[in-house]
Amino acid sequence: MSPSQQETNASADVSGTSGSPTRGILLLVLVLAVSAVLGGLYGPAASATASSSDDTQDSVKTFTRVLSVVERNYADPVDTDKAIYDGAIPGMLHVLDPHSNFFDPKQYALFREEQEGKYYGVGMVVAQRDNQTVVQYPFVNSPAYKAGIRPGDTIAKVDGKSCTGLTTTEVADMLKGAKGTPVHIALGREGWDKLIEVTVVRDEIPRPGVEFAEMVKPGIGYVRVFTFNETTDSDLTDALKQLDVSKLDGLIIDLRNNGGGLLNQAVGMCDMFLDKNELVVSHRGRSSPERPYYAVRGNQGIEVPLIVLVNSGSASASEIVSGAIQDHDRGLIVGETSFGKGLVQTQFPLSENTALLLTTARYYTPSGRLIQRDYKNQTLYDYHYNPQPPKAPEVKLTDTGRQVYGQGGITPDVAVAAPKPDDFEQLLERRGVFYPVAQSVGDFVRYYLGEKPAITKDFVVDDAVIAQLRKYLSEQHIQVGESDIQQNLPWLKWEIKREVFTTVFGVNDGYRIALENDPQLDKAITSIPQAKALYANARRIVAERETGASTRP
Repeated sequence: MSPSQQETNASADVSGTSGSPTRGILLLVLVLAVSAVLGGLYGPAASATASSSDDTQDSVKTFTRVLSVVERNYADPVDTDKAIYDGAIPGMLHVLDPHSNFFDPKQYALFREEQEGKYYGVGMVVAQRDNQTVVQYPFVNSPAYKAGIRPGDTIAKVDGKSCTGLTTTEVADMLKGAKGTPVHIALGREGWDKLIEVTVVRDEIPRPGVEFAEMVKPGIGYVRVFTFNETTDSDLTDALKQLDVSKLDGLIIDLRNNGGGLLNQAVGMCDMFLDKNELVVSHRGRSSPERPYYAVRGNQGIEVPLIVLVNSGSASASEIVSGAIQDHDRGLIVGETSFGKGLVQTQFPLSENTALLLTTARYYTPSGRLIQRDYKNQTLYDYHYNPQPPKAPEVKLTDTGRQVYGQGGITPDVAVAAPKPDDFEQLLERRGVFYPVAQSVGDFVRYYLGEKPAITKDFVVDDAVIAQLRKYLSEQHIQVGESDIQQNLPWLKWEIKREVFTTVFGVNDGYRIALENDPQLDKAITSIPQAKALYANARRIVAERETGASTRP
């Protein structure tokens, strides 16, 4: 999700025409509306000549004729919605940049849910698997969680209607509804001969921006920030109170795989750690003047040494936060180079409950470096999945004079690569034996728990569990040698325990196990003294500069 400027949201005042003779005409009006927005921001200036206006009108007429010919003559009936929503408009936008986007009514509703951080339903994440909808995980303390729904459960029926063959979106829509209304769900579970029937009462489902917070070592607090939605600022405030930040020796903020969100929430997070009036970020574009954002409240005495964890999945608002912390030498950035998404997206609501998310400016960190990675002369796939470092990155200086680099995301101060799976691990992952915590439970854990073992918080993966794994691999015709198992035994035990805890006790307990085998987190913990020294030095240098400026004749 890209940062959305709440402060500068624009609105293209375009309304649909009720009673129009065909759906195609309505959609054509929508295309014209998008074209008008693009023309206003990227097209000719107010002093444009009449000929350039005629060119635009000719292009629209050509599009209209093409659409008409397709509708009348294509070999199969044409879904005009799909042709325009999924084809014409996205194609037009992708010519501009990789992040300008168009939302059809369903996509726009989901986008608003993510921004607001809440919706009404049962509270779980589902995914498609083998033509069935499978529970990835229920949110902790949600109605689904309290009803005993587990990761790996298949949703067979909702209110008596079979879910086989339905998309996850269709099933999710069936599960959502007004607060206080019941929904009857039939679940399939490994080891159970009959469907498990549960009745869940829908409720407001908050999606906190801060997903997990606890002490990872004595004196060291850890906060995982999942997204930047409308509650992230207050969620972080609550997490810091829970950890009693005033007594911490160090704080680690985990922004790994956080794809971003709302700009004002990123600014609000920085405001908790930077001094009052320090610059957080600025943006400027062709149609928008430069606008800076400053820490308004200031850290209010919070001077705990700070580490920010990032990786290639950290984007947009995550990069605003990590860039500001790094440029002001407020803390250390640890992990891998971030994604490099520094384009400002402004929402333009359109007709038919649709919206345009359009790039209107670019973000710059306090030192003046551009966050955005180059996206010219490469495919959309390569941009997203094969990022390349800039050939000649711009060099800027932090408050203490350290060199930092732009035009390619945020480069960590302490680089720590995530462990790469070996051939054995890749084989098991390809065959679905294990899945990351964020996905549905692996087949082996479903198989193991289907035997209904007694699981407590004292659970350990012993020889009996590994024997069950050997049996499962044999039954699935997954050829592995005993030497492979022995060489990978620590990883296997960690993976199984993480999956079991996620399934039985909830996703937060799964996170706790995941952090037990996290070299990037381990490095962050050992880097706390370095972060403390960096911040102390920065405060000394800034104070000396201010003193020198004030005594100058």
